[in-house]
Amino acid sequence: MLTTKEAIEKRRSIRKFKPDSIANEYIRELLNAARLAPSGCNAQPWRFKVVKDAATKAKLAQAAYDQSFISQAPVVIVCCADVQGYFDGTVSGAQDLGKIGAIEGRIVTILEGRAEAFKTIERSELGPRIASNVAIAIEHIVLRALDYGLGSCWIRLIDEQKVKELFGWDDNIYIVALLPIGYPAEIPDARKRLELNEIIIE
Repeated sequence: MLTTKEAIEKRRSIRKFKPDSIANEYIRELLNAARLAPSGCNAQPWRFKVVKDAATKAKLAQAAYDQSFISQAPVVIVCCADVQGYFDGTVSGAQDLGKIGAIEGRIVTILEGRAEAFKTIERSELGPRIASNVAIAIEHIVLRALDYGLGSCWIRLIDEQKVKELFGWDDNIYIVALLPIGYPAEIPDARKRLELNEIIIE
């Protein structure tokens, strides 16, 4: 099994997949890795739709502006945020943290007030605020996938409305990303990265 450092260094965005199917056990392990991710106030707003059938994958590829490689992956995970779940989870999570003394009572009050204020914000504006929590969970999936020899690729260029219509979801669900997953049929070279000194602000 790879160390965390090795997984981070080995990870690549994969856009060519072998047709081999992925064991359901592996998919469950990937989702369990996501489940264990941290989130603000332990709100856990992430929700996942696992797609395997060819017709639906083809429609997801179309919703991603015809990025056809998406439909070639054995599995596509639609990664979402549950907006109402975020409200409820933030309040209960903050209260739980207050009870165990992890945060002060005044912080609990601030977080409760913020969650209440968020309810007046348009869902289209609120989704991106919640998405950072889901992004952490997605990266857990991406790195855990390497333990099974699986590759993946974050897809953010998507028509969110088309995806929601495909599954009959309302505005309570915010689409964060599509994540095609499969056994890589390519080994891309590492992309250029900024040097360490270039990302540190003095």
